[in-house]
Amino acid sequence: MSMSEHERDLRARVGSLAVLELPTEPAPFRIPYGSDPNQFGDLYPPTGEGAHPVAVFIHGGYWRARYDVGNAGSGHVGWGLAAAGYAAWCLEYRRSGNAGGGWPGTFHDIAAGIAHLRVLAGTHALDLSRVTLVGHSAGGHLALWYAGARRLPPESAIAIRDWLTVARVVALAPVSDLRASSVSKASNGAADEFLGATPSSAPERFDSASPTALLPLGVRTRVLHGTLDSSVPFEMSEAYVSAAGAAGDDVALTRLDGMEHFEVIDPKSDAWPAVLAAMGD
Repeated sequence: MSMSEHERDLRARVGSLAVLELPTEPAPFRIPYGSDPNQFGDLYPPTGEGAHPVAVFIHGGYWRARYDVGNAGSGHVGWGLAAAGYAAWCLEYRRSGNAGGGWPGTFHDIAAGIAHLRVLAGTHALDLSRVTLVGHSAGGHLALWYAGARRLPPESAIAIRDWLTVARVVALAPVSDLRASSVSKASNGAADEFLGATPSSAPERFDSASPTALLPLGVRTRVLHGTLDSSVPFEMSEAYVSAAGAAGDDVALTRLDGMEHFEVIDPKSDAWPAVLAAMGD
């Protein structure tokens, strides 16, 4: 996908931001959505009057406990999204290695964290008709999964009881196919560790947890991926977007030539204007 006029305008608009030091202080608001210490979100409101469009950011780290909001890019993304006019709700959640993390707790946390926007909407002037899910890497998997999870049967262990409508998903180098990730043993078998199973031992877990298995998602989806990504292969996004399009989804892939895994969550990088463009596409 070539750079659109909209994206060129955004590049000019955020050009001044790229040469500034983004704030490094903590988020203005840290708000729990559950009782576990890992069940909270950091809220970065933009300046100006609301109601503000919302960007829910879900960080990556192959679902492992050692990667959290403090070291997986959430702070810079939160400030960067707020500077672009979004109320950024950056979720923390229980992960593999945390008590209650992995299957099924991580999925429950993502659903609860997103649903908590209803509580925040009045006091923080949020426009819940304009919610975008933005996920990076394993967080991209969780963002895509949430979009499709309303199709899960109620008896599923990870069925969502309180689904909040989202306008679009922007998936940044997402782990979109858990079976493929398992077969390739990506990040030393992170997918199997996360789900506590293999595709052969518990196929139903992979069927209900993998975005590829949930197509069509029925939500506008934009995928951005660097061609030099050594953490999540670019080819996974190519295959996902092809399958999603064939299933009838409104989906597009932005190919980031020469970029690796982390440029997409760096507001100072050349990839950032493309991320903001995808959010408004």
